[in-house]
Amino acid sequence: MKRRQFIAASTLALPGCERTQDIQGGFVGANHERGHLLREARSWSTPPLLRKTGVVIAGGGIAGLAAARALRQQGIDDFALLELEDTVGGNSRAGSVSGIACPLAAHYLPLPSDAAPEVQELLEELGLRHRVSGRWQYDERHLCHSPQERLFFKGSWQDGLLPMQDVGADTLAQYQKLSALVEQLRQRSRWTIPSFRQSLDATQLALARITFDMYLDQQGLSDPHLRWYLDYCCRDDYGAGTASVSAWAGIHYFAARHGFNVPGAQSQEREAVLTWPEGNAWLVRRMARPLAERIHSGQVVLRVANVKHGVEVDAFNTVTQKLERWQARRAIVALPVLAAARVTENPPDFLRHTANLIRYAPWLVANIHIREALFDRPGAAPSWDNVLYGTPGLGYVDAMHQSLQSVPGATVLTYYRALGDLPQGRPLLLTQSWSAWRDQILNELSAAHPDLAGKTTRVDISRYGHAMAVPVPHQTDRPRARTLSSGRLNFAHSDWAGYSVFEEAFTLGHHAA
Repeated sequence: MKRRQFIAASTLALPGCERTQDIQGGFVGANHERGHLLREARSWSTPPLLRKTGVVIAGGGIAGLAAARALRQQGIDDFALLELEDTVGGNSRAGSVSGIACPLAAHYLPLPSDAAPEVQELLEELGLRHRVSGRWQYDERHLCHSPQERLFFKGSWQDGLLPMQDVGADTLAQYQKLSALVEQLRQRSRWTIPSFRQSLDATQLALARITFDMYLDQQGLSDPHLRWYLDYCCRDDYGAGTASVSAWAGIHYFAARHGFNVPGAQSQEREAVLTWPEGNAWLVRRMARPLAERIHSGQVVLRVANVKHGVEVDAFNTVTQKLERWQARRAIVALPVLAAARVTENPPDFLRHTANLIRYAPWLVANIHIREALFDRPGAAPSWDNVLYGTPGLGYVDAMHQSLQSVPGATVLTYYRALGDLPQGRPLLLTQSWSAWRDQILNELSAAHPDLAGKTTRVDISRYGHAMAVPVPHQTDRPRARTLSSGRLNFAHSDWAGYSVFEEAFTLGHHAA
């Protein structure tokens, strides 16, 4: 279905719409009112309550948790971690719908390469990988079970996400051409995750100055199936499509991991990923467990400052409704760059500069509880990742896919939609009603599952106004990780990489500590 046709169809009555009124749910997750207190950060008076510690970590996402872990590895236990929400984890938090655990955002971790030894060490510590006869092996219970992914295309399901069903020779030729181009670029330049470990060469800098769409046009890669797939990949990883992200980011998506492999052309299998019903919150909980009383949730950081003998961090305690001041020797600012620039007193030039560069993508995540298995169209079997061709969303993952149940039953489908390409994406995200989002999502997925609305009991929707940084062109002059400090402040967040993935956030947090 073409996008224009889909938009028109989305205004039609939802199949089984008389039953949608019985579907429960609402908005859950991030507390936007707390975040908006940052707008008033400069108007607060002197805090009446004073606390002291050795190190303050502002922000409890993956970077903040990695920093806390690295401090403990150095024997430093005198620290406090301040988190805005009620639970730590940032974009890796989890929820539960009708007793079934499900992710609220990030839901998997690709197996890290040797460029991310800190992440490899974490996985070893958690028992996810170990050596057997001199080689690393991952615990298969935590690797994504097969079948891993499928695409609803031309009225049926196919294995894999690259459109292959009944496509023509010209389409296949363009797939092969891009595969060869990516391989040439992999041979010519170094592509790593985390990206701060690579210095961009002349070829990569040229790619970083243009959009991915421009690069594809230059190469004569115009096939609509290929362009849809690449746009999907960019929206999925970066929150915005090929018209927005840089050509460097578009190539990096493939070159830093597994290349661009065409099924049936001596290609490798899709890379293995670690996943859990609750997504990356499985990792978060184990990273947070040793921190115990050092975690202070419900803390809105409003001011971070270098002072004569250390640092001061002012935070609004949402439980006591009072302002508190933390005094420490040092601080690790593991906040999004937008927030860090707002709360840091006399922010350094590199912080102001990067904050002006970054463009953020809003995201919506819906957890849909169904009471029984759905009717399935012909083709590939139900998979962990299920994507519908040509739709505005990014498909859904099945929270029960990792279970060993022999008969499908009740489960939670976690649906994702990136709004980074919409000029008014953030206002739309925050102002459109829950019921309107519910009906749009169910309508979209009903093309593959016409019985979805009738089997849905609850839809919980999480909204992220500034979910992730989008790697747009001209972001290559970001400061390097080793320079992310000012006085007694060290900065760490995936924003500093220009895009949001676990390996970037974790490694930057580790190095800040």
